[in-house]
Amino acid sequence: MPTLPPLLLTSEPGSFAQKTFQTRVPAIIDEVITVNTYPPNIVDALRALRAEIVGGTVQLLREDTADRDLWNAQARAYVGKTWLDLPWYWAEAFFYRRLLEATHYFRDGEWYHRDPYAPIKRAELHPERAPHAVNTMLTHLPTDATRAFDTLMAACVWGNRADLSMRGLIAARPADTAALLVDDRPRVREFLDRAGGRIDVICDNAGVELGFDLALVDFLLRTQRATQIVLHLKPQPTFVSDATPQDVQEVLDAFANVATPALAQLVQRLVSALNQNHIVLNTHPFWTSGSFFHDMPTDLYDVLARATLVICKGDANYRRLVGDCHWDPTTPFQSAVAHFPAPLVALRVLKSEVVVGLGAGVAERLHAQDPAWCVNGTHGVIQFARPA
Repeated sequence: MPTLPPLLLTSEPGSFAQKTFQTRVPAIIDEVITVNTYPPNIVDALRALRAEIVGGTVQLLREDTADRDLWNAQARAYVGKTWLDLPWYWAEAFFYRRLLEATHYFRDGEWYHRDPYAPIKRAELHPERAPHAVNTMLTHLPTDATRAFDTLMAACVWGNRADLSMRGLIAARPADTAALLVDDRPRVREFLDRAGGRIDVICDNAGVELGFDLALVDFLLRTQRATQIVLHLKPQPTFVSDATPQDVQEVLDAFANVATPALAQLVQRLVSALNQNHIVLNTHPFWTSGSFFHDMPTDLYDVLARATLVICKGDANYRRLVGDCHWDPTTPFQSAVAHFPAPLVALRVLKSEVVVGLGAGVAERLHAQDPAWCVNGTHGVIQFARPA
């Protein structure tokens, strides 16, 4: 395990980590109650979880599930502490696991494997949302392969603004390259022009972002920059809008229902690629755990090590990739991800106080212009690294 800087904690006054548990998480619980037709016992359980987070202390999982002992072994260190006295990433991951318990996600009956965020996610699939955004991007996609690649990569970055756990971010603008703090697209293009092979994508949000991701996947296969794409998806709902295999199918269905020429052709190619195993959907329990990437289990590490390139999507995955820590922003990205087993590109909009790979003085200049620059989705990065 690498030596990391101090972890970000929910106890830090004025931090986004603290705001998450003071305001964002209670609001997520309120919305889950509002958009679902849960019976009184589930509503009561959700309200009890909300009360625990707002003014109580950390409790253990109670249901007898396959992952209960693993979660509780970690949580015992925090029992008796408030939710404003925890490592930030672990606290978020445990909250989302606790919410599944409260909504009977693992319990036999009507609510078994019912996504508590499904109504929120499906709103993103209305014709004027994700289908419109992806169709607009495809119909204006440059015919030149280099420019098309750059456009799709940028779309996959700015699609990360469509995060349903963080409302109010500015809308995705695929051509918005001026706000990229690091832009390693030329290095990624050069690498893929010489490499080929299997590309793995560690996915983030469903809806708009997943739509842009699938457009990039299609392009990489069509242009033979990849022979196979493996999409690593969450095995269960988490972080409100994180993509599961079911979300992939729902995006394809939404695009097919709109049936513009560009979307119809995209869906036809993607379905064919899925049927021919050129696109593979993978899940692993690690993706919904509270652990960082340098602690990933051997079986998943070995899978990623066989990829020609891994595309790591989104802010939460970035936090897990480098460690959810107080990094010096000038720390080289290559150093921060030296533990990773394969060539890697991180596509991410900044929605947390974690960033590496910036030039000297950049963070200070941005902070002087806007103190919220690293959490409000106005800036992004495309960062590339290769194992030493």
